[in-house]
Amino acid sequence: MTRLLACIELLRPRQWVKNAFVLVGLVFGHAWRDPAMVEAASFATLAFCLASGAIYALNDARDAGQDREHPDKRSRPVARGAVSPAEAIAIAGCVAAASLALAIWVDWRAAGIIAAYLALSAAYSMGLKRVPVLDVVIIAAGFMLRLLAGTFGIGIAPSNWLLACGFLLTLFLGFAKRRAEIVRLAEDAGRHRAVLEHYTVGFLDKATLLCAAGMTIAYAAYTLSANTALLHGTGGLALTLPWVLLGTFRYLYRLRLRGGGGDPAEELLRDPLLAAAVAGWIATVLWLIG
Repeated sequence: MTRLLACIELLRPRQWVKNAFVLVGLVFGHAWRDPAMVEAASFATLAFCLASGAIYALNDARDAGQDREHPDKRSRPVARGAVSPAEAIAIAGCVAAASLALAIWVDWRAAGIIAAYLALSAAYSMGLKRVPVLDVVIIAAGFMLRLLAGTFGIGIAPSNWLLACGFLLTLFLGFAKRRAEIVRLAEDAGRHRAVLEHYTVGFLDKATLLCAAGMTIAYAAYTLSANTALLHGTGGLALTLPWVLLGTFRYLYRLRLRGGGGDPAEELLRDPLLAAAVAGWIATVLWLIG
């Protein structure tokens, strides 16, 4: 039983909340009333959960030596010896195959997107994660593939606004994570993650602020657009902007003044105000669009 729990932990199910990006298209594409679309999006989300779990397992197998020296990562299953690197790679292969099989059952387009995500993420794990800036862009691209899986992958036309806001948001979170790692690990940062040797706090502060500004401006323009009002049957989406600003500024506050920002999922669990901002945005969007 303990071994089974370690294998499940290897897939990091607590991180699967990030795959909720797949479901965004249901809301903004007005497809939530279609049971077939809801079913397809749900299975596409599960396929992405399995795919991301496979990549986590692959990363842990490759980075076990470094993880043992990390203050947080040393408790991961491979690093602490609960699962061997070979077993982790085998689990990654099986789970990746299961994710592709599930995606094929949903739609061939969803399967293609999952395959692209697995290939891109594997390339990241094998070496691209050591290339500054590109490492964050690849992470953001992974989230774009999630959005595409929940739109194009199940037959919903993706919105350019949705893709632009999502890309800027994930760039913001990616650069914020790099900053949090540099601050937390200090002079050991490069030893734990090689790419951190090429970043500075000053550069990352500018990058996070630029992405945060771009994201909020793009989202504000989207909510105020006449086409948006026509699509959703309401001109009130600007009411969701305060939630976006609250969440963005709160995240920057935790990043710059409270040593946070390393993991969005953990930040949501630790900070009630940040969680309230996200919940308020979701509730307001559903109220206005629904």
